Amino acid sequence: MSVKIENSTLQFLKTLEKNNNREWFNEHKDVYLKAKEDVEVFVEDLIHEISKFDDEILKIDPKKAIFRIYRDIRFSKNKIPYKTHFGASLGMGKGNKISGYYLHIEPGKSFLAGGVYQPEPSVLKEIRKEIAANSEDFLKILENNDFRNNFRGLSVENKLQRVPTGFEKDHPMAEYLKLKSFIVSHPVSDEQLLDKNAATNFAKILESIKPLNEFLELPFG
Repeated sequence: MSVKIENSTLQFLKTLEKNNNREWFNEHKDVYLKAKEDVEVFVEDLIHEISKFDDEILKIDPKKAIFRIYRDIRFSKNKIPYKTHFGASLGMGKGNKISGYYLHIEPGKSFLAGGVYQPEPSVLKEIRKEIAANSEDFLKILENNDFRNNFRGLSVENKLQRVPTGFEKDHPMAEYLKLKSFIVSHPVSDEQLLDKNAATNFAKILESIKPLNEFLELPFG
């Protein structure tokens, strides 16, 4: 049987959002640690499920995959000390892979994602060259039925207004060449997180990202 997120973990995040200060957090540190352990167990099970179609994922340490809950407020106007979500990066810049999967746990705002997020300029240029040179293969991935059923297409947030230097302005893949990240996401309800087969169900969704990840890795293989 698969593992699910406990309702107490979502309740902790909801309460933290209303009491986002060090005094409250320190008084409820035991609740946080229990929630963190719950997420670690879930991520470990999710990694196991993903490994059935992508065994590279087994190189990832579940505990190290989860981001710290403490916010870096040194250069931020927002001085709230804690994140109100748990995030886990499964690949995506960790190890030898630039692509990967991501899990975001936040009451009412959870989601699954994957692809390549804000790569270095040199990496970004190579991905764009691959898309320009092999546009048919790239579009075939985006038009795959499983992919389209799970995702609405690549995120267009933070894209360039013009085609980057080195590519024709009227290139047929112009809109994709403007992207700075190559990310897809799938919303997840609280009910889906609490489902006893959550890890298995999420892995099935993430499996449809694998062809995209493999394409994005081609220039670096």
